[in-house]
Amino acid sequence: MTFVPKPGRASIAFTLSWQSSVAAHRERVFVRKINFWRDIFPGDMFDEAAALRPGESCSRQFDAGALVPPFSASNIVTCPRSRFGKLQDGSAVTPVAGRFYPQGLAWSALGCFSGNMTPFRVISVGDKELLCDTNHPLARYPLQLDAECVEILAMPEERGGSCIDIAELITLDGPGMQIPGGAGDTDFFGDYPFRRRNEQNDRLFYREPRMVEHLDDTAIGNVRELYGRLLDGGAKVLDLMSSCSSHLPEPPARFDVTGLGLNAEELESNPRLSRRVVHDLNRDSALPFADGEFDAVICTVSIEYLVRPVEVLREAQRVTRPGGKVVTVFSHRWFPGKEIQPWPELHPFERLGLVLDCYCKAGGYGDLRTETVRGYLRPDDDPHIRESILSDPVFAVWGSVGGRGRFPEKNWRIMDGGVLW
Repeated sequence: MTFVPKPGRASIAFTLSWQSSVAAHRERVFVRKINFWRDIFPGDMFDEAAALRPGESCSRQFDAGALVPPFSASNIVTCPRSRFGKLQDGSAVTPVAGRFYPQGLAWSALGCFSGNMTPFRVISVGDKELLCDTNHPLARYPLQLDAECVEILAMPEERGGSCIDIAELITLDGPGMQIPGGAGDTDFFGDYPFRRRNEQNDRLFYREPRMVEHLDDTAIGNVRELYGRLLDGGAKVLDLMSSCSSHLPEPPARFDVTGLGLNAEELESNPRLSRRVVHDLNRDSALPFADGEFDAVICTVSIEYLVRPVEVLREAQRVTRPGGKVVTVFSHRWFPGKEIQPWPELHPFERLGLVLDCYCKAGGYGDLRTETVRGYLRPDDDPHIRESILSDPVFAVWGSVGGRGRFPEKNWRIMDGGVLW
């Protein structure tokens, strides 16, 4: 690490890029106030980053184990099942192969404290012991870090304060947890089709229009930016599980958008739609469209409601032309009770892994990618500002139609138990 005091502050958008055997990954983190007097940049990145002007960027490549602690075989440890703990409410947690858990759940076996939220992965589950991996999820991967200057900030009078370790900030709390692990694929699909706490008929639940957003305005802007990069102008787009808005780039960007949803009034209020179809995907996963009818399919903040997401992704692939994209975006808010049962138990990056695994199991997708966006500020007038000043995080998975899936379908085992993060 290099830290040379230099005056100045800036807002910087960092992007961590890496490649797994499953997909290409990008983790975008916005840092509002970088202080070049105090903050620690990795490697030799400091001088170039400190000299950036708005719109300029710099990039560095790092070997595996350079930005995060290197992989160590000594971090693969066994844990007696009797020492795998319980949740704070006293309920038991049944470990599942491939899943991540806070180290505090096995603190006595892992040599940490009971409140430790650092994740570890259960590699395999035996009758009496668990095989656990406490290495950082990114420990085995070469990483690329890009820094883009967004804004130069005034420098206040220095009176001390904490410093930011850039490498730790970017790699903390999830990156790497979205890829399969353990002795095989992560077992997300023990109970499929997925169950929900509220099994009321969806047509009844959604019969009253809900003109609400599950994202704040900053997050919506980040979703629009993502779609603007991925979708060609003039594309014929299917907005799957659509509602009163489609989260597409604002005009003059032009798209021919068909919206499929459950509430006709919500669809009618969406000005981006040129065609509206009411259809319940949980009753019938078949899409009422011709093969290759669309250039792209998008699904925004709704994948967590699908009880058969693999079948729906196969249908999305069918109705998309070869070379077109199917894009799924979600965040951390939903209608309580209607989400699929594993969803609330999973770490947000594990949810990303679940969606990615659905693409793999659907087959036929190529060039799989994931992207996350975190750290932006929530608008001051947002009703959730008291809960968090940070904007809703954005998680995205997409693939191109016509490629070969990375993982064949396998028999799905029964999963029970989970953990709330």
